[in-house]
Amino acid sequence: MAGRIPQSFIDDLLDRVDIVDVIDRRVKLKKTGKNFSARCPFHDEKSPSFSVNPEKQFYYCFGCGAGGNALGFIMDYENIDFPQAVENLATGAGLEVVREESRGQAGSPQGESPNKPLYELMERSASFYKDALKQHPDRQPAIDYLKNRGLTGVVARDFGLGVAPPGWDNLLKFLGDSEGTEERAITAGMLVKNDKGRIYDRFRDRIVFPIRDRRGRVIAFGGRVLGDDKPKYLNSPESPIFHKGRELYGLYEARRANRKLERIIVVEGYMDVIALAQAGISYAVATLGTATSTEHLERIFRVVPEVVFCFDGDEAGRKAAERALHNTLPTMADGRQARFLFLREGEDPDSLVRKDGTQVFLDLVQAAVPLEEFLFQSQAAGLDTGTMEGRASLSKRALPLIRILPDGVYKELMFQSLAQRTGLELASLMKLELPPPEPPPVENAPNYDAAYGGSSGSGQAANYDPGHDNGYFASMDDAPPPDEGSWGPVDDEQGPRQRSPLDAAPGAHATLTQAAIALLLHKPAVAALADAHALSALSGREGDLLKAIIELLQKRPESSTGMLLGHWHGSSEGELLAELAGQERLIPTEGIEAQFQDIIRRLTSLPLRQRIVEEISGLKSRPYAQLTADDKARLPELLRALRDLDTRSGPTGQ
Repeated sequence: MAGRIPQSFIDDLLDRVDIVDVIDRRVKLKKTGKNFSARCPFHDEKSPSFSVNPEKQFYYCFGCGAGGNALGFIMDYENIDFPQAVENLATGAGLEVVREESRGQAGSPQGESPNKPLYELMERSASFYKDALKQHPDRQPAIDYLKNRGLTGVVARDFGLGVAPPGWDNLLKFLGDSEGTEERAITAGMLVKNDKGRIYDRFRDRIVFPIRDRRGRVIAFGGRVLGDDKPKYLNSPESPIFHKGRELYGLYEARRANRKLERIIVVEGYMDVIALAQAGISYAVATLGTATSTEHLERIFRVVPEVVFCFDGDEAGRKAAERALHNTLPTMADGRQARFLFLREGEDPDSLVRKDGTQVFLDLVQAAVPLEEFLFQSQAAGLDTGTMEGRASLSKRALPLIRILPDGVYKELMFQSLAQRTGLELASLMKLELPPPEPPPVENAPNYDAAYGGSSGSGQAANYDPGHDNGYFASMDDAPPPDEGSWGPVDDEQGPRQRSPLDAAPGAHATLTQAAIALLLHKPAVAALADAHALSALSGREGDLLKAIIELLQKRPESSTGMLLGHWHGSSEGELLAELAGQERLIPTEGIEAQFQDIIRRLTSLPLRQRIVEEISGLKSRPYAQLTADDKARLPELLRALRDLDTRSGPTGQ
């Protein structure tokens, strides 16, 4: 199809997909710390040097220097051009590629994501609900409810809890009637328009729970009724930014509260997640009106190696556990663990920790049934495995489930365990041909819906010369790596540079401008701290690139690292960005904002500093005896001015 793919569509596409999903379907990734690693698919290597960063949505190989976003990976891995890569990625995300009919007829302004107004509206809505919990005249029933559930103000703050006051149009009035606001609020599910055209608030007289995506953006809300209305729990409907089959309530909060997560507990409701956090167990999540899906499990296993499902001990809980078992099996790669915890009938995590305490619940988690035990227990239900017929039936039930497991050591051990339980020879067991397993019945499972309410070369790089030799990095391959998290001083572009911790690292930032770009790549939000006008004197290809990135980020602050890489894909500037994005170990863990401001101050002082240095050099190049009295008085003034300038603009601590 003819027509240009608008940048807004490309940015939205990159925003929707997870680069870990994209790459893992083609190259098997392994969790290593907060990133994922593998052997690089673009060059031969014996040990993994290929790293994928899920937070910043980019990949980088420390061996060959390949790097980029999801689109760049598909282009290089499948050897296809840019439009084909967009089509490929869009198909996987369930999107139809949008194309402009002619130049200048984009559906939205160049470079602006169509979902940005929705994210802004959801943040405004979250602020409204939080403020209502603090100061609305009708807030007391909500406060009493939260206190009766044992929640403190701290945990309410951490989860952003709020209240939707009684009434039909509180949020409607707050959002106002500016152009397009009502339509966006309806699209996001915050307002409802009935058949008669009346518009009103979706959430009324309810405790409100913001639902956040992996980047911490509010994408939906859940609400618990304060009165006797039905349903008891209500979720936002699906929207362009909210897909309940992919999201997990509390996952963002769990990752924020724990530097290193070891396990995640899957519970059934918002209050279970929050009550466990209140009790010091800050790694619980809940699905949003759906059973736990394979997609949920893949998302969890990218964060932790172990998941514990927590269910009620009644028949409905058992049925829900069987459904979770079926969906977990395809995700059980070697090194992963799943366990099943069944509480006493009538108990839930919220009531249990309040009544029996945190340690009792943790002991139950520790004693949870491993997946292999639950699989054989559930499939042996109603069978007398002491008889040959019972063991034969167990084989018929369990074998198809085991065959769902990914190939590996765990799968082989499961086959061996089944052979031991049935008395069959392993070789004979493996030869049995059985039909695929049927999914467990769901008619008696919990009614979740009732309970919960049912980038690229697109013109951005046109101002740059891709053929120009970049020369961006100092070659320091023989030097030892810096200390973890070090961020040493980087000197100015002009004149001899003082060696710093950064200089000792392979691929260290060779210029101050590169250091600023690296910080922007790793934390795009700091662009708001820069005065673009003050940087106007910067020149050269790196200076122009820095100014272009700041300008883009100030217009589109929601941009991710992957989206920035997309804007300059295919150019030498894109190569620089990819390499800088891969230098994560050089980025400080704290104080990025202060470091960025220091670097910007130094960059803005460069023209003045250069003039002072040139004047000093001119005076020093002449014999002292030939200097006039004015020259002799001028020299110390210039030296003081240079010292003062460096003191004002130098990095903190220098």
